[in-house]
Amino acid sequence: MFSLKILIVEDDPVSALLLQRALEKNRHEILEIADSGEKALDILSENHADIVMMDINLAGELDGIKTTEIINEIYGVPVVYLSASSDAETLNKVVGTNPSAYVIKPFNIRELNMVIELAIYKDRKEKELQKLNNELEEKVKQRTEELYNANKELTKALEKEREINELKSRIVLNVSHGFKTPLTSILSSAQLLQIYSEKDHPMKQKIAKHAFKIEHSVRALNNLLTSVLFFGKADANKIEFRPKKMFLGAFVKELLDTVNAGIENDVTIKTELVNLPKIITSDSELLYQIFENLLSNSIKYSKEGQEVIFKLEYADNKLIGTVKDFGIGIPESEQSQLFDRFFRAKNVGVVDGSGLGLSIVKKCVDVLKGEISFESNSKKGTTFRLVIPVN
Repeated sequence: MFSLKILIVEDDPVSALLLQRALEKNRHEILEIADSGEKALDILSENHADIVMMDINLAGELDGIKTTEIINEIYGVPVVYLSASSDAETLNKVVGTNPSAYVIKPFNIRELNMVIELAIYKDRKEKELQKLNNELEEKVKQRTEELYNANKELTKALEKEREINELKSRIVLNVSHGFKTPLTSILSSAQLLQIYSEKDHPMKQKIAKHAFKIEHSVRALNNLLTSVLFFGKADANKIEFRPKKMFLGAFVKELLDTVNAGIENDVTIKTELVNLPKIITSDSELLYQIFENLLSNSIKYSKEGQEVIFKLEYADNKLIGTVKDFGIGIPESEQSQLFDRFFRAKNVGVVDGSGLGLSIVKKCVDVLKGEISFESNSKKGTTFRLVIPVN
């Protein structure tokens, strides 16, 4: 048993003396004996006590319960109540002061020693717990402040990035639009050269050849600018779904005419149209971007003489499209990057491309709230399947 400094607060001299002897027998030091709450508080103001043995009924204006409340508030010393009363009313008052223990008079010395040990143990554990709670609160406070500061910095960085992206989008849009006019002029001139080449002229074949090259290059550059402009709008969140009634047959004809006009290899498109209505309501520009890019890609990466299958059907207010080729396919290890901007597979070889087509397709499908999936095997071809809701 460890030695403690104990303050006895007891207004009965005999009970106080008996308690003092019992405690001293166990090698405890009795700080003093106080017969009132006022005197006990005076003693504690000048001396340190490890524990207070407190009678409930005391001389003076402060009883043991009120005195314990003050001790808890100011000194934080554990208190063990001593009382001959064990009625419910008294016990309720005692519990409200969170005592370390409660001993009924007349007390047993062995029981008293055990109660004191438990009271000291309880007090130390509570103080350790309080210390840990305080440390935890301080750490939480520091961490919260760090997170707040980090969030402020992140907000600033995001705002700066937004400003840079807006500037970049404006530059891209302005520069791209600036290219459109001279490209249109060059294209018109190339087409005029082709018309002139049809007349008798000693350089007829060369004029036709170079006019074709100019036209082809201008169209390729124009397509690239169109892609850049598209992503300029996408980055500025300016791509909107603008549905309107459209004649599906005319749409498919225009699409196929455009794609066929750009074919440079001996690849043919086999078209299957199933149950298509005359009119649907959707965004024709976004639909055109999707199918034109998919068909052009399939043709571009197919070999001479191969076939591309284009199937379009209508069911349950949905357009279901399939574009299948038997070309070079996409390596399995790279398929997860297929819709990434500027991604081009390693097996494309010398085939020209910007790596923007499929990312445009995916963006358009998302805006239309549709779905796109694909299957591909290297050297065996690729199949894209689309499901797009329409009215």
